[in-house]
Amino acid sequence: MIAPDRFAVVIGGANMDLCGRSTSDLVMGSSNPGALTASAGGIGRNIAESLAHLGSKVEFISAVGEDSWGEQLLDSCRDAGVGIEHCLVTPNRATSTYLSIHGPDGALQLALNDMSLFDELNAQELAKRAPLLNRATAIAIDANLSESALEYLFQTQASKPIFVDPVSVLKVQKIKPYLSCIHTLKLNVVEAELLSGESISKRSDIPKTARRLHDVGVHQVVISLGENGAYASRDSNGHFYASDGTAANLPMEQHEGLLSGLIHGCLQSLTWQHSMESALVAGGLAHQQTFTSTARKGRNSGSPRFSTVSSRDTDTELY
Repeated sequence: MIAPDRFAVVIGGANMDLCGRSTSDLVMGSSNPGALTASAGGIGRNIAESLAHLGSKVEFISAVGEDSWGEQLLDSCRDAGVGIEHCLVTPNRATSTYLSIHGPDGALQLALNDMSLFDELNAQELAKRAPLLNRATAIAIDANLSESALEYLFQTQASKPIFVDPVSVLKVQKIKPYLSCIHTLKLNVVEAELLSGESISKRSDIPKTARRLHDVGVHQVVISLGENGAYASRDSNGHFYASDGTAANLPMEQHEGLLSGLIHGCLQSLTWQHSMESALVAGGLAHQQTFTSTARKGRNSGSPRFSTVSSRDTDTELY
């Protein structure tokens, strides 16, 4: 069991996810028939929810508008057991939204986001929450945060484990000045290339890229490889973790569960190997079934299936 005084603070995005999936091949510049859904999302919110489902105590800091969508996001956190009393509710501002359009196969075709509200969650606002931050065992952040917020957190909280999700290739550069302060970095192949300066075209390039990130101070690196699993490295000692092949079809929040599993492992003082096992299960990379957002709200069934493969495995092309 986790000691009651061990908890994580997650600071990052909370937004409504508006998702459209066409029933036939998309025709650009025209109306397309399909199915539309609206659900609670956001990188930070998803991490916090997944962490709570694992049984960890978690407090969430984000910004929402004083509107119906903002209340819906806060309710989703309450329902999951996530603490929200430190969230910033901003009058006269609309809650952040993320709009995605997918083809009939589920592949993303286009996305738009309105995340400007997060500029309100600046260093001054975070300083008001310093007592909570100072008591936290671990901190998790995403790169939706403003420059001033990132600077404040890395300057004041660098003595404890900081877990980071870069969010996207457009925002990954925001964390580059703070790599030496990052305990655990979870990113995809393109984000890893941008932060390390290394090019990844084949399997053997991945350990080299992780080592480059270790060289600048990152303690633990996890590079998500989609349906091919993940590569995880701690102080340059890394392994490939193979998935069962369903990861490419998992909802985005399952991939964010990867970082949640690592935070959970930290709070429980698990070994690196056991933390990765927890992360793979939480991320859905190791399960035989393809998760849906409905299944994610309950306790996941099925036995985990994954394998650890040495980084010296036979070289294969990634693309």
